[in-house]
Amino acid sequence: MTLYSKIIGTGSYLPEQRVTNQELTDQLAAKGIETSDEWITTRSGIAARHFAAPEQKSSDLAVHAAKNALDMAGLQPNDIDLIIVASSTPDFFGSFPSTACIVQQKLGITNHGAAVDVQAVCSGFVYALSTADAFIRAGVHKNVLVIGAEVFSRILDFSDRTTCVLFGDGAGAVVLSASEEPGILATAMHADGSHSSILCMPHTFGGATAGEAYLYMDGPAVFKLAVSVLAKVADEALAKANMQAGQIDWLIPHQANLRIMSSTAKKLGLPMEKMVVTVDQHGNTSAASIPLALDAAVRDGRVKRGQNIMLEGVGGGFTWGAVLARF
Repeated sequence: MTLYSKIIGTGSYLPEQRVTNQELTDQLAAKGIETSDEWITTRSGIAARHFAAPEQKSSDLAVHAAKNALDMAGLQPNDIDLIIVASSTPDFFGSFPSTACIVQQKLGITNHGAAVDVQAVCSGFVYALSTADAFIRAGVHKNVLVIGAEVFSRILDFSDRTTCVLFGDGAGAVVLSASEEPGILATAMHADGSHSSILCMPHTFGGATAGEAYLYMDGPAVFKLAVSVLAKVADEALAKANMQAGQIDWLIPHQANLRIMSSTAKKLGLPMEKMVVTVDQHGNTSAASIPLALDAAVRDGRVKRGQNIMLEGVGGGFTWGAVLARF
């Protein structure tokens, strides 16, 4: 019998504080930083984002999303035998204990299943989902909770209008379970460390500090690389599954920039109507953006059982990847 992994539940969570472009513009203006709703929208497609409360950590957002995914899947927390959390903003400096372990504790899971974090920045959820798929296909785990959770507002330099207007906080989750029916059809992951400097948080451990402990992004360089790799990695996943782009029912890309997303859809020959867009309301939530968008589309009825979905992301590292799945 061939063993597959299948998404049986999705969930998401956004912090209560919603900040529109105008509200953020007003806050920045008070600091002498000029920007505008039109400037932000034109360059990114973003109209609003959510910021976590001071006491909220990535694990708190992750737990909310996980509970929603478990409810949809009809599983109890102790049915989960592996948790993988993708995050660039873990609960603890130095990334240990892992945010996945904290999520396990907060969910009340006592079965001593495994828990681990994955760090691939905005590609993190794709990397985590691909990893979970491999574990399930190998027969090592049965029910895996895959989460993307971020509090990017904590690492933004609010004196840099080119980055602080782009990001938001949130979490998304899926329950991936062993199945006799095809679910994850193909995956592809890549990285190129030679581009590590174009999107990073350059503060270093111990020795010399290469920069402030805030996100740094070379926007034009990131844009160019993202546009060049996203369609290619989607084509790679399609080829592995012996499928064509026309068989994709929904393209669900990393929600970073509407121009990048539109370019990818165009290169794949897909109409905009087949692409799930949440960047306008969520901003760039890094590893949380793909599962947030997936859950939104599942819960509003756009994504239906039996449809083919393409999930793809690109992020610091430089990393990129895609997952082709039958929902």
